[in-house]
Amino acid sequence: MGTRLNIVSLAIKNIRRKVIRSILLLLAVTVVTGTIFSATLFIYSMRNALKIGTYRLGADVLVVPDKYESQARAALLAGKPQSFFMDRSVLDKVKRVEGVKDVSSQLFIKPANLSCCFNVDTFLVAFDPKTDFTVAPWLANHLGKPLSGNEVIIGRAVPVAIGDSIPFYGTSFKVMGTMESTGMNFFDKSVFMTMDAAYNMAEASKVKAMEPITIGRNQISAVLVKAAEGYSPDRVAIKIENAIPGIKAIASDQVVSTVRKQLSGLLKGIVAASFIIWILALLMMGFAFYMIVNERQRELGLMMAMGAKKHHIFGLIINEAVWISLPGGILGLTAGSALIYTFKDLLLESLKLPYLLPPTSTLLELVAGAVVFSVLTGLLASLIPAALASRMEPYEAIRKGE
Repeated sequence: MGTRLNIVSLAIKNIRRKVIRSILLLLAVTVVTGTIFSATLFIYSMRNALKIGTYRLGADVLVVPDKYESQARAALLAGKPQSFFMDRSVLDKVKRVEGVKDVSSQLFIKPANLSCCFNVDTFLVAFDPKTDFTVAPWLANHLGKPLSGNEVIIGRAVPVAIGDSIPFYGTSFKVMGTMESTGMNFFDKSVFMTMDAAYNMAEASKVKAMEPITIGRNQISAVLVKAAEGYSPDRVAIKIENAIPGIKAIASDQVVSTVRKQLSGLLKGIVAASFIIWILALLMMGFAFYMIVNERQRELGLMMAMGAKKHHIFGLIINEAVWISLPGGILGLTAGSALIYTFKDLLLESLKLPYLLPPTSTLLELVAGAVVFSVLTGLLASLIPAALASRMEPYEAIRKGE
């Protein structure tokens, strides 16, 4: 144990003796660890948001007017406020299609300019309390009662406190609850109200609002569909489109698969770039440790002549690698986290993808994995130089080091 402690102490002294070189090696580990950690965390977070958001939506198929498919996808994936309408008769027609188990209608309303919440683009979503399976379960579990009158619940990103009022089109609504974050703007930036509240708001806007909105009580924006057992969402979507003209049925699987394809392409690019950076770091560190061994031949030879064994010399080089890689990995974690925090919104805006940090247990696993990875990087880089150093003959090492 005493010898081992001496080796650790000697390794740390050697690192301090060559400060510039040690810092450069540490920065190499920092760059690799930070890049791979931030990329991995970003991908995990997008997948987590997609999983939770899809579960919260609860629908297998979304039926919208034929000309508004792209707007509906933008609303679901990016939470981009939209207003489009179709006749309520579509709801009854969808009910009668084979393979349809449950249906519920929703209204999508884009608020008037400067109607609410500072710089947040809110999205009004009205639902039918009698048939809804998207918002109603949350109300039952968290609020304990349905919404009534001008009561609303809001997404986590809407900056209004519970109990406060929020105005839309001249009508004031009372905030009854805030939903937990999902990472999807469709939920996080939305204000949910009942259909009756939305229709009443539209009627009142003619006299109360500077920018009135016209919505007939026979109008809806979308029909949410649950498929019957034994029917796939894709199959039900095709049946709905064949049975009802003028509409587009979007299977939730299609939306998810589109995002997954984007994630897959992004992941391949990130993996390729990370692998190249890692290889370059390994080569650079391996060469640096080779030079370290070459420069210290006399010192290592004298140590062996004084009784140090081969495994002591091997352990000395390995210890130096570990004590450089470990702080480099921790610094990389810090830098990677800062990178995500700084550029997350910009990346999400350009990619139009959902984002939600994974659970704490997963985060801890990623952090532990990043630290282990950084140490392994140092170990791999120093393995060959350490083996070469341990095989040197004392006399030859002393002579060549003179």
